[in-house]
Amino acid sequence: MLDSQNDLDDFIRGLPKAELHMHIEGSLEPELMFRLAARNGVKLPYRSVEEVKAAYDFDSLQSFLDLYYMAAGVLIRREDFAALTEAYFDRLAEDGGVYAEIFFDPQTHTARGVSMETALGGVLDGIAAAEQRHGIKSKVIICCLRHLGEAEGLRMLSEAEPFLDRIVGLGLDSSERDFPPADFKRLFTAARAQGLRLVAHAGEEGPAAFVRDALDVLAVERVDHGIRAIDDPELIERLTKNGTTLTVCPLSNVRLRTVKALHEHPLRRLFEAGVKVTINSDDPAYFGGYLHENYRATAKALDLTKAELAEIAANSFRGAFLPDEEKEAWVARIEDYARRHQG
Repeated sequence: MLDSQNDLDDFIRGLPKAELHMHIEGSLEPELMFRLAARNGVKLPYRSVEEVKAAYDFDSLQSFLDLYYMAAGVLIRREDFAALTEAYFDRLAEDGGVYAEIFFDPQTHTARGVSMETALGGVLDGIAAAEQRHGIKSKVIICCLRHLGEAEGLRMLSEAEPFLDRIVGLGLDSSERDFPPADFKRLFTAARAQGLRLVAHAGEEGPAAFVRDALDVLAVERVDHGIRAIDDPELIERLTKNGTTLTVCPLSNVRLRTVKALHEHPLRRLFEAGVKVTINSDDPAYFGGYLHENYRATAKALDLTKAELAEIAANSFRGAFLPDEEKEAWVARIEDYARRHQG
């Protein structure tokens, strides 16, 4: 059994993978949090790394977000954001990730006086360093914090205009339940006019109807999370027919209690229905694992085969904002890898 598990771990680590749902602020490990807090004179409400980790017993999305926004307060200088980003890509490289489209929340920082140029500039510095060090290419998706409302989202988009040549898309994140996608129609219309690709968190805590609204009202190209689509057979049929990608985050769903246990996760049922599901880490510093661990734990809990894992990895490129020829090249590489490891 151990040999079999080791074989699966090796297969997953060598499998070319893209990550399409990862909040860069959510990769802030406690050790880096304390180092930056000390350097920047930020007082944390925790006395040790162990005490911070003990606070990760979340009972809802909001309980996580409260800690997430507090921790982001240690990010002040451009080099802080660069260090955070480089650390994530070091982990992604270890996990066999070869491409990423990362989420970045400008409002989390501009609201406390950190400029867009400082925060985004640091993230871009980290991206450049990661590409040089690991050969990993990536793109940035800026996200609107839905609990702040559409007007603030439009303000954020305006502030981001000087940097749009370095931003691939607009997303919608934070508290979902009381902030339906339809509330952000003007923002997404404006972003589309600016040439940005569109995604949105929907169907995590919110119902399947929010997934429909993300598609119909916001005209998103892929849906982040989207797991509540399992409750609507007609929606599943639509997602399958249109080839819509869902960026699923299994360990996150369990830690935030939107799914009771990993073996009950709807990812397999969605996959078997033909939906283009992917596996991602969401906020890996808080939810118990980066990309490899999400693949490994999900494969074990849902009894996913190597062929099924390879198809999920291929979906991560099919759903990426890459030229078609690059997508096809990565999918071909995955198919070749799977054939060589089919035993």
